[in-house]
Amino acid sequence: MPTPAEHEPDARYTYANERTFLAWIRTALALVAAGLAVIQLLPPFHGIHWGRRAIGIPLIVLGGSIALLSYREWTANQRAMRRDEPLPRSWLPLVLACTITAVGLIAAVLAVLAK
Repeated sequence: MPTPAEHEPDARYTYANERTFLAWIRTALALVAAGLAVIQLLPPFHGIHWGRRAIGIPLIVLGGSIALLSYREWTANQRAMRRDEPLPRSWLPLVLACTITAVGLIAAVLAVLAK
């Protein structure tokens, strides 16, 4: 229930916020699935028995983190819209980009070392 200082935002903005949340959830689910696929389906690196886990586990952790953080961001955006405040800055794109870059570098190093 909104407090007296709050009001229900235009439904279009609420739906846009929800669509953004659902897009982050799809991304999180894809990351978890990709991490599990890497661990279970990727052939082992020659001589590096921990290589698949070094790639897959960060993807799974990132997916779980994105799911939790996206819900937190959705609620913060709803609160800001109800109070006519500026929307808070999202750190999710930066977290996602940095982690994917790190996982890509790890994969490249493992691919070179496994030869």
